[in-house]
Amino acid sequence: MDSFINQAIQEDIGEGDHSSLSTIPAELLGKAQLKLKESGVVAGLELAAEIFGKIDPLLSIDFFKKDGDKVGVGEIAFEVKGQVRSILGAERLVLNCMQRMSGIATYTNHLCELIEHTGAKILDTRKTTPNLRPLEKWAVIIGGGANHRFALYDMIMLKDNHIDYSGGITNAITSANEYLDKTGKRLKIEVETRNLEEVAEVLVTRGADIVMLDNMDAATIKRAVGLIDGKMKTEASGGITEKNILEIAESGVDYISIGALTHSVKSLDMSLKAEIEK
Repeated sequence: MDSFINQAIQEDIGEGDHSSLSTIPAELLGKAQLKLKESGVVAGLELAAEIFGKIDPLLSIDFFKKDGDKVGVGEIAFEVKGQVRSILGAERLVLNCMQRMSGIATYTNHLCELIEHTGAKILDTRKTTPNLRPLEKWAVIIGGGANHRFALYDMIMLKDNHIDYSGGITNAITSANEYLDKTGKRLKIEVETRNLEEVAEVLVTRGADIVMLDNMDAATIKRAVGLIDGKMKTEASGGITEKNILEIAESGVDYISIGALTHSVKSLDMSLKAEIEK
């Protein structure tokens, strides 16, 4: 996170904020408030504190909300005080991060509430913005969801291309387990299936921890869950929207992964407004 903040500051400020340098006296002190212009779930407040601290350790922040709080239009999340040049230097980076994170948290929370009476858990995916994955997955957690694997290195996921290139599900699972035995790595194995026949092959082959039920309708997922019968965890993925998520969750599946949590979400509108004492 520290590396991300440093790179983002360099990207935005570079050799200097000439707008502020040319108009704002170095010694001028002031304050600004982060105001919500849409209702939703606020996220990124802890990150905002880190950004302000990196820009200027002397800035002080009073928080009126915490990450995960539901907020309404016009509410104030925090007030920052200190040198005006520092506040303005951090403004856009704070807003960019918080708007995106809050949008992700808001949508995640909405979907979680739709299925809260079921046992299913909503997961994110690797369909994230390059170099922003930590922020986006953090926002999913704040919104009430859970993180899937972070990257290619922390789980073996045998998707359709892996299976086709390796000659089928049985070969892929067998090779994956041989690799783990050889390397001594302790990674979970998830296998993507496209129909009930492939689900049955995974069950016969064994050696997998999670079965992904890819682009199946709710009725087929329910049958697959019945076939698996608790022998492995199940994950529904592909083509899941607000219209069908409830039916899928009620099928008995353990996880529902949704790429749209991070790749298609709308940012939550907010602004950092100067507070001028009269």
